Amino acid sequence: MIECSMDLSRLATGHKIYSLRLARRQQPTAVKFSADQVHWPTRGVLCRARKWPQNSSPTQISASVAAKRSKFRASLYPPICKERDSIRCYAKRSRAGSALDVEKTGKQASPQSDGPSSTASVDSLQRSASTTAAPSSAEPEPAVHSSNTRPSDEELLQGKKSLKEEPQQSSHQTDSPLDIVFVSSEVAPWSKTGGLGDVAGSLPIALASRGHRVMVVAPRYMHGTKADKLYDSTQLLDVKAQLDLGECGMQEVRFYHQHKNNVDFVFVDHPVYHRPGNPYADENGAFGDNVFRYTLLSMAACEAPLVLPIGGYRSGQTGGLPYGEKCLFVANDWHAALVPSFLAAKYRRNGVYTDARSIVAIHNMSHQGVEPSSFFGKLGLPSDWWDVLEWKFPDWAAVTGPAINILKGAILAADRVMTVSQGYAWEITTSEGGWGLHEVLQSRQDKLNGIVNGIDMSEWDPSNDADTEAAYSIDDLSGKAKCKAALQKELGFDVDPKIPLLGWIGRLDFQKGPDVVLQSVEPMAQRGCQIVMLGSGVPEYEQQMRRVEQERPDHFRGWVGFSIPVSHRIMAGCDILLMPSRFEPCGLNQLFAMRYGTIPIAHATGGLRDTIEDYNPFAQADKGESIGTGWTFTPPEVQPMMQALDLALQTYKEHPDSWQKLMCNGMQQDLSWDRSAQQYEQIFQWAMMDPPVRPG
Repeated sequence: MIECSMDLSRLATGHKIYSLRLARRQQPTAVKFSADQVHWPTRGVLCRARKWPQNSSPTQISASVAAKRSKFRASLYPPICKERDSIRCYAKRSRAGSALDVEKTGKQASPQSDGPSSTASVDSLQRSASTTAAPSSAEPEPAVHSSNTRPSDEELLQGKKSLKEEPQQSSHQTDSPLDIVFVSSEVAPWSKTGGLGDVAGSLPIALASRGHRVMVVAPRYMHGTKADKLYDSTQLLDVKAQLDLGECGMQEVRFYHQHKNNVDFVFVDHPVYHRPGNPYADENGAFGDNVFRYTLLSMAACEAPLVLPIGGYRSGQTGGLPYGEKCLFVANDWHAALVPSFLAAKYRRNGVYTDARSIVAIHNMSHQGVEPSSFFGKLGLPSDWWDVLEWKFPDWAAVTGPAINILKGAILAADRVMTVSQGYAWEITTSEGGWGLHEVLQSRQDKLNGIVNGIDMSEWDPSNDADTEAAYSIDDLSGKAKCKAALQKELGFDVDPKIPLLGWIGRLDFQKGPDVVLQSVEPMAQRGCQIVMLGSGVPEYEQQMRRVEQERPDHFRGWVGFSIPVSHRIMAGCDILLMPSRFEPCGLNQLFAMRYGTIPIAHATGGLRDTIEDYNPFAQADKGESIGTGWTFTPPEVQPMMQALDLALQTYKEHPDSWQKLMCNGMQQDLSWDRSAQQYEQIFQWAMMDPPVRPG
């Protein structure tokens, strides 16, 4: 192995990285530079590895790289698939009589409507792997084988969160397309309880628009409500997978599919996903079999790229071959965190997914999938994988005894670890923010990165929002005053443009800090402010909101519940958005607020600290200095928040020109998913360049 690399993974993502990894046994997975940027000593190594003449000029090298890249991209998607690649995808699997059988020619066999459904499992892979000849070492490998508050049912069916009919094409196409498989417990608009659903429903579309082939795997929830109709547009595939879950026995799952916005949305169907409530709980609390439900999801997601005939949709064909083995899996939170363990402990040991890589994306460290040690036998993992999942409760924990930690296993088994902001990536390596896993994360710190989420710029668009009173933009802010007046009238407040209108939107729990806002109502009322809070959650906070409204009817309104249209009207009508969250991995409300010209005042934690730039009254635009986008404070208590609010109110009342500049600066920020997708691509390239962390 010849290696020459500059690992800048600890730097903020988005910087241009020059890195090279060469191997005599396989082609380089990525070349992130042009030939003129290669120093002559390195160029000699490059020429030897590529078998180019030693005296090759920069122009010749560039032309050769471009030619190989064009040849590679021409063979990316089925059915234009090389015979060797097709055979390699299927040689390790024996499925006699399957509708997906592939002949030696590499072509897909004709589906048999009256034959048995296709099945595949790790067991069948194990039986056939030993009889499969390994590919010749002289045969060159391809550079990259591409192949608990929820909206009401009515709001979901209105299509506010529905995917667009026309795919959104990015202005920038990637030079190294990948096959990417997102695994998530929820995906908007089909299932959504928080930011995770938004990420799974938006980021894949942004990546697909940049030229990647993307699959999203999530459960097919049936809650017995009108929202179930969202799955009516999905198609049941003639594929069944038999999954070995150890003590839980063999489980059969089926798959539903919908190709939308150039993304393959795949829904795993099993009776455990058919019950009232939300994805995780009902009125009696969290479901007791959640570990089983999401173990099933993780294993089904590992099978999907091997057995589902949906690889051709991206290239404009119907169906086609499966994605194949060279995929990049993105496992989101603990619900999908068994994917890296399954890849390393079950598949790679049997010669499958040897070129695949996995990333675990942590959206909230406080949820880790911790269960008693007796659950280990129900995961379908080999006994020697116990050490990876073994968990000892921290001293501060209220419970003790042997246990397993599913997220811990993912952190150790995944090729890279990601969070939803750079600030949160640092926080989870500390004893205060790591929730007992900080030492494990410190051991993987060289593979840990954070990228801030984006937002749907078309849904959250003040110039075209059907839920607000008037449209406005950075070029014409007059509509925001009309939105404010309409909101004041709707809430029963005095309609006065000079009165500061403050908002808070979120889940009513300790993390989001609603108690800090409620305790601050009196001093805010004394300063002449109007305050509105929207959210539901802990009954104690709901009762407190009602009580404060009775005590201060002229200054406070508490809207118990959640409504997407109301949240849009609050974002458009308020002058200031309060976010005293005690911890916030990323946060989306501050991004929505900036998009709508509403100034955020937030606790300096996690993604809030990364995305909000403190107001600088001395900024000089001619020197490229930014005026800022809001105010931050710490700690998340009443007095620090009020100090920040006093600075904001002073600017609002005494310096209206500066306030308008703050609004405009926030509105012109690039908050799109395309920005995030570009940064994710760099992490994906790093993951594909390195050998697997756990070979098997």
